Amino acid sequence: MADYYAQRASAGLIITEGTAPSPDALGYARIPGLFSDAQIAGWRLVTDKVHAAGGRIVAQLMHVGRIAHEANLPAGARVVAPSAVTAKGQMWTDSAGLQPMATPIAMDAAQLETTRNEIVQAAKNAIAAGFDGVELHGANGYLLEQFLNPQSNQRDDEYGGSIAGRIRYVVEVVRATAAAIGADRVGIRLSPFNTFNDLSVYDETHDEYVALARELRGIMFLHIIAFEAHTAARATAAAMKDLFGGPVILNGGLDRASADRALEEGRADLVSFGRPFIANPDLVRRLAEGLPQAPPNAATFYTPGPEGYTDYPAA
Repeated sequence: MADYYAQRASAGLIITEGTAPSPDALGYARIPGLFSDAQIAGWRLVTDKVHAAGGRIVAQLMHVGRIAHEANLPAGARVVAPSAVTAKGQMWTDSAGLQPMATPIAMDAAQLETTRNEIVQAAKNAIAAGFDGVELHGANGYLLEQFLNPQSNQRDDEYGGSIAGRIRYVVEVVRATAAAIGADRVGIRLSPFNTFNDLSVYDETHDEYVALARELRGIMFLHIIAFEAHTAARATAAAMKDLFGGPVILNGGLDRASADRALEEGRADLVSFGRPFIANPDLVRRLAEGLPQAPPNAATFYTPGPEGYTDYPAA
């Protein structure tokens, strides 16, 4: 992992893979964490190597919530979510192969506080591990977005039922994390109009994300997924940028031409690339010089070992 990230240190900013802030957050098989001394030490190997290569790197803290199966959790951990609503779909487990998603436990007041504190502690651990900051994963159907979406959030307390209620927990987590490590070290990833991981588009999507952006003013960045062809998502992202007032990173299937357009039109301050970086450790140079990009080998995605991970050559 240290070699992989160091190979890509020419990126202006590296955002890591989703990293669990607690045992409850480990819903997938074999994902990393940031809640133990051993994990802090392991990540220090990564950050030291990235910094030595001149890069900057933030840890993406990802609590998966209901997108989980108990077989992937350590003893004593639980699958938790805003409401006890099971996500459609299956989860890979190393012990039993594909299994239906687990039915989560609806978080009570104590669990809300515990989870918020675990995320804050993971952010502190990230700084101790040498990261330049953290990105809270509030997109792609994971825990924080599960609070935002009425399909997964069916609460009738102060954390549900309205725009103000549904954004409350996300705002609390962001502010608590910012208070712990500094607002200038905290970003968040958001995906308006997301339907991945069994979520639905709802009438208040635009108004909710605009309200959320307003509440998050002052943090390091918003990282917004808004594909070019999705007109509504683009409009919402633009409104969020106006109200947030700080740096916005735009993501969503961008190439060199569409990325340049987004920057020139003022729709983003930065753009992010995911898939192209897998097979192109020197993607920045290839984009700058117009060099061809190597295709990734999909057969090696999510598999262990160097093949399809650290063995892609530079141009």
